[in-house]
Amino acid sequence: MKPILQHKKIVVAGGAGFIGQGLIDHFGKENDLVILTRHPKPDQGRTTYVYWDGQTLGDWATQLENADLLINLTGKSVNCRYTERNKKEIFNSRTHATTILGEAIRGLAHPPRLWVNVASATIYRHAEDRPMDEFTGEIENDFSVQVCKKWEQTFNDITLPHTRKIVLRIAVTLGHQGGVMAPYLNLMKFGLGGYQGNGRQMFSWVHITDVCRMIAWLYEQPQLSGTFNCSAPNPVPNKTFMQMLRKAGGHYIGLPAPAWMLALGARMIGTETELLLKSRWVLPARITQAGFTFQYPQLQPAFENILQQLPRRAYHLF
Repeated sequence: MKPILQHKKIVVAGGAGFIGQGLIDHFGKENDLVILTRHPKPDQGRTTYVYWDGQTLGDWATQLENADLLINLTGKSVNCRYTERNKKEIFNSRTHATTILGEAIRGLAHPPRLWVNVASATIYRHAEDRPMDEFTGEIENDFSVQVCKKWEQTFNDITLPHTRKIVLRIAVTLGHQGGVMAPYLNLMKFGLGGYQGNGRQMFSWVHITDVCRMIAWLYEQPQLSGTFNCSAPNPVPNKTFMQMLRKAGGHYIGLPAPAWMLALGARMIGTETELLLKSRWVLPARITQAGFTFQYPQLQPAFENILQQLPRRAYHLF
């Protein structure tokens, strides 16, 4: 039986993207959701959209009063070139939003019971030799790691006596409504669904359903706080990831993309090869030790579930 919250008030900051939509789909029928976003749209069922800029206090802060759960997803996408301007925006979008949420909570009479601040499993070093977890994981100092460290430090420096706090280090999230699946499926559709680089880099992943289930489960465990890896317990090499995706989609050929080709393509489309070539070998040690079980611990069933929800044309030319 899946962990599910009912009759709660849930506020999602920066909830207009892929993970935010996953949270709406999972929680929206049984709970009252408030989505804080720069681009509000008409309310849908029990989901309300409220404007905020992620930087300054405003009327949005009243939405946090009597909330059961606050989930902060805010942050500029790292799927861009790491120019100095973009680097600054990547840092500031995360730290400013986290800081202002803390200020808002301190001014409430009835603050949220739990604040989950989403972070990234890319905080750990490039690892091909051994997996990283919350207890023995090694953190180095490349740009993406610097972002993660500053983001988490900003959150951890906020003291809130009546709000439990959790950092959720999320791995690459898989789902049918967006995220990384669309570009991978396009590559596969055109026969380019082979491995990237040497294919040995580890690919840590998590199904969007398990992201939602983990948040619900943590809400029901008031004794737990601190940092948790949100990553399926069975990461695979990039080469295996692409093989299993082709199998799930009924493709038998996938041309590989060497590192030099990725570097050229990344420059053309305005992104960085790190997103494909960094070896993220992350295990969810703390959450599994605490008793959480994944609905999708293995990759093949996760792929099958996602593709079942997509039209065939999403991953086949005809």
